[in-house]
Amino acid sequence: MYDHLIMKENKIAIVTGGNRGIGLGITKSFIDEGYKVIVGARKDRKLKDIFGEKVFFVKTDVREEKAHHTLVNIAIKKFGRLDVYINNAGYSFWKPISEINEEFLGDLLDTNLKGTFWGCKAAASVMKSKASIINVSSIAGKRGSSNNSAYVASKFGVNGLTQSLAKELGPRNIRVNAVCPVLIATEGLIEALELEYAPGRGDPNTFISNFTKSNSALLRMPTELEVGQTCLYLASDNASAITGQCINVDCGVLPQ
Repeated sequence: MYDHLIMKENKIAIVTGGNRGIGLGITKSFIDEGYKVIVGARKDRKLKDIFGEKVFFVKTDVREEKAHHTLVNIAIKKFGRLDVYINNAGYSFWKPISEINEEFLGDLLDTNLKGTFWGCKAAASVMKSKASIINVSSIAGKRGSSNNSAYVASKFGVNGLTQSLAKELGPRNIRVNAVCPVLIATEGLIEALELEYAPGRGDPNTFISNFTKSNSALLRMPTELEVGQTCLYLASDNASAITGQCINVDCGVLPQ
């Protein structure tokens, strides 16, 4: 038992965007399990006040490939290993295709898709057998929705990337999976739902409530911590036969 606890304490995870919303739920889940977590994000948000010396913040712009290599190099230099890399950083934004320009599309794809791609590449360059990459996608990566073409395309891309890399990295015994949450009322989602073309139409809470009643088998939405616990399971030895999967965390909104 004691040796098992020491092993967990020595495990290292990187979480991009792990300082708020779903990312914060993931960070908390891994820290509670005994991991040391390196959070790569644009702002610290006083993580050490919450988690103390169990968390390490690195200012990161996930759109830049070199930023991901910086994160993994810090993990190797500081701890000598990297067990889990979680590509969580990303954002939602509803906009009809007629209003989408090069700047908007470029930034969204650079953040949501290319940011995940660079994270996978950097992690794979240092990971050893039994390590795990987890990409935070969305059920928007499995079905389209109105005024959401750019975001949906980015998340379909994340799911395809996940499946491809599972085949590519599998011979090295590195597993690659994705989690696909549904609407979770994070700060970022509420902000996105308040914008002009979003289905919230300025009333996000009512939209989420009505969506839940109409679509959720459990008549509720998942929490950030439930996404975190799913990631924790996928990173664990209990999921050693699971790779290339894009697993819904959606309270039965999209049964598959």
